[in-house]
Amino acid sequence: MLLKRLATIAYLAVLLLVFVGAIVRATGSGLGCPDWPFCYGRAIPPTSAEQIDFEHLDIERFRRKAAQHGRDPASITPATIRAEFNATHTWIEYINRLTSMPVGLSALALLIASFLQRKRFPSVHVAAWLALLLVLFNAWLGARVVYSGLKPGIITLHMALAIVLLCVLVFAMHRSGFELSQSGIESRMFPRQIALWLFAAVVAEGVLGSQVREMTDMLAKTHLGQPRSAWVTELEQTWVYLVHRSASWLIVGAGVVFFIKNGHRTFLEKAILGLILAQMVLGVILAHVGIVPTAQILHIGLSSLLVSGLFLWLLQTAHQKSSHG
Repeated sequence: MLLKRLATIAYLAVLLLVFVGAIVRATGSGLGCPDWPFCYGRAIPPTSAEQIDFEHLDIERFRRKAAQHGRDPASITPATIRAEFNATHTWIEYINRLTSMPVGLSALALLIASFLQRKRFPSVHVAAWLALLLVLFNAWLGARVVYSGLKPGIITLHMALAIVLLCVLVFAMHRSGFELSQSGIESRMFPRQIALWLFAAVVAEGVLGSQVREMTDMLAKTHLGQPRSAWVTELEQTWVYLVHRSASWLIVGAGVVFFIKNGHRTFLEKAILGLILAQMVLGVILAHVGIVPTAQILHIGLSSLLVSGLFLWLLQTAHQKSSHG
């Protein structure tokens, strides 16, 4: 079915963008393109400082951004911009922007297709409208992220809305006929109660995790030249990090109980438990080895998959319960 395919494509596009965004965060490339919508005043960014055309570059915008970072705007000159240019960071951020294009196009295609079948699938049509609005708002918010100089609160909201968008698209997928597996647990409410708690706990952990990532962003600026393994000591001085780390054990315990209580275990239940355990392993690496960029990227991306999986499981079991009630 066309609606199911388009919703799935839109979901995968957003998921890819989450992973690419995680790469941006982990590598500190958020200001690789310090202007928007262009990058160093160009549609295609430069690969070296010598390619920057300062005649067409809005230096005042760069100075305003420097002021937001607490830096003397007068210190921003063509010479300093040229000296601070990082081609790797620039192209990582540019690819992040390019990855957002399929998200907008697929969301628009889903809305058009749902409009043609709005009488048969009214809930999908509503979800498609909401998805497109979320895409547009988050695109605008992405520009605010750049203009604000990576202001922490805006970054967290940017990520949170991406998770909401994933859930909206999972709903559209489900209502248009997508089912990853048939759980067959409509007569047992206990696993569903655990799943509801797990979903809420994972979302809360995601919010705390975003706060921790903001702290690591700050450490990346204030601890230049120091090994990432030393950052954990700084993080352990904050309650957010300690709560985030400790609560993960509760999620693992609930995940194991959820898996055991599901007598008829399908791929979806196995995937949920696997994602929880993978997240725990990544958390241990980040806590005891150091803030490893690859572990950061996987930790962020897999959390999005885990939220999606739990939400799909809840939708499927709610549908089964209503159809057998």
